[in-house]
Amino acid sequence: MAGVTIRDVAQAAGVSLGSASRALNGGKHVSARVARDVAAAADRLGYQPDFLARSLRTRSSGMVGCLVSDVANPLYASIVQAAEARLRDAGYLLVVANTGNDPARERAAAAAFRGRRLDGILVAPGSNANDKTWRDLAAGGAPVVILDRDAPAEDGEVPWPSVLVDHRGGARAATRYLIGLGHRRIALLTPGARMRPGRERIDGFQAAFAEAGIDPAGAQVCVQESSMDFAHGDALALLGMASRPTALVALGTRILAGALRAARELRLSVPCDLSMLSIGDTDLAAVHAPAITALRWNLEEVGRAAAELLLQRLRQGPGSGPSRALLPVDLVLRESCAPPPTI
Repeated sequence: MAGVTIRDVAQAAGVSLGSASRALNGGKHVSARVARDVAAAADRLGYQPDFLARSLRTRSSGMVGCLVSDVANPLYASIVQAAEARLRDAGYLLVVANTGNDPARERAAAAAFRGRRLDGILVAPGSNANDKTWRDLAAGGAPVVILDRDAPAEDGEVPWPSVLVDHRGGARAATRYLIGLGHRRIALLTPGARMRPGRERIDGFQAAFAEAGIDPAGAQVCVQESSMDFAHGDALALLGMASRPTALVALGTRILAGALRAARELRLSVPCDLSMLSIGDTDLAAVHAPAITALRWNLEEVGRAAAELLLQRLRQGPGSGPSRALLPVDLVLRESCAPPPTI
């Protein structure tokens, strides 16, 4: 049916215009019956909402952008899913852009978000290369919340709203645990210091050695790309050394998979020959035999906290509410760590 309006839908469903609008826009205070009847009427009539007209009328697109480097990464996927659920409850559609840590793709995605006049943006920058891009977005009126990355910072600048994870504290706790088991040669396989999580993990890892008064030469940092093949090659080289590490701490995605594959190829038993610890309690860490001891943070809480920070600014304007959330990291003990062998 051509030219179907929301008024037609409301009449067909037998509800008020306001009830039909709330039901179609995902608003609260709509009963299950009204939501069902409105959806059925809209489907029967072939109603298509005019988002451009709504944007002009309300000065809101009803959409929020989310920019991440790798949406397939399980550590990102749970965050995005939780943010999407909270924003959907508030009546917003989340639009996700995947950038592959490419600064040019970040800029292109930011330009697309700006051109579509998205109401706000959640962003996990791949580097500091595009700080000006995020400043320009915020200057255009769209609130920007940083996801576990370094926020653009200049002297005297108000802190950017951000949700951070205590990677430093987690890495320090994990390294202390391995040192307590007797390990003195430990390798950390993590993305590098150009991004906040990698830098914080490296700092926490090295701090644990310093606090214990142990030769820092035993703390081996292997900077990784998010690639199973790259981690596999590095792990093979490390574990083939005469004085090989007796424990590996690896990001619990493809990097952990590559390290486990290298250990298997070298016929090293976990944990008898080699202790393994995962950064992030991913499915791989949980289902591997033996189950992998892991650093865990609440990924869903990261997404919800980011959505809440953004919603506060959408409702109340810049500077409203807290500017930062720091979420803890816990050590989950399983069966993959033991005292080092005599080698």
